[in-house]
Amino acid sequence: SITKIMTLYLAYEAVAAGRAHWTDRVRVSKKARHTGGSRMFLDENTSLTLGDLAAGTSIVSANDGAVAIAEYLAGSVENFVKLMNRKARELGMNGTVFKNPHGLPAKGQTTTARDILKLSHSYLTTFPQALLIHSQQTYTYHNITQYNRNRLLRKYPGADGIKTGFIAKSGYNIAATAKRGDTRLIAVVLGAGTPGIRARETAKLLDEGFRRINGPG
Repeated sequence: SITKIMTLYLAYEAVAAGRAHWTDRVRVSKKARHTGGSRMFLDENTSLTLGDLAAGTSIVSANDGAVAIAEYLAGSVENFVKLMNRKARELGMNGTVFKNPHGLPAKGQTTTARDILKLSHSYLTTFPQALLIHSQQTYTYHNITQYNRNRLLRKYPGADGIKTGFIAKSGYNIAATAKRGDTRLIAVVLGAGTPGIRARETAKLLDEGFRRINGPG
């Protein structure tokens, strides 16, 4: 689901360019409704704002929300994936191939920690306001409240994003960021065996980064 950082990046770009607005109403397709995995429980043929979809995709990793965003911005998932891969090339993500907007398993879909770092850095540099959403610990839609799976938001001082992900073949993954004073760091961990290990190893990376930059204490 760290794939969704790219999906959200393209949504923010579309809004910044005036091609879309967060208040736009998006109709939910059958394809979006029936996307499995993490969901915000969209109903087919209902509508909600692009901003609501972005929030659900950011906070609770909604696969149905990611598909709805893709279809709205590009007309189809297939067209949106082309935009994702074009952006990846622009960012120098040479080890990455996207096959869908949500990150569910797909043959040939690959990435690297370095590429996710490039994506995350560009995303936060270009759209720092996105952290106002990524830092939220819960999201409620359809009277269903779900929790952000990024444990660092609750446990690590200064943590305010970005995105976790999990599939069986690649394990537990995260692109995390935290800020202390004027220093913001990004850490990427791929392939952890459990959510606890993912959080612990990410905290170690961030601790070491802050230690090197800010010195003891």
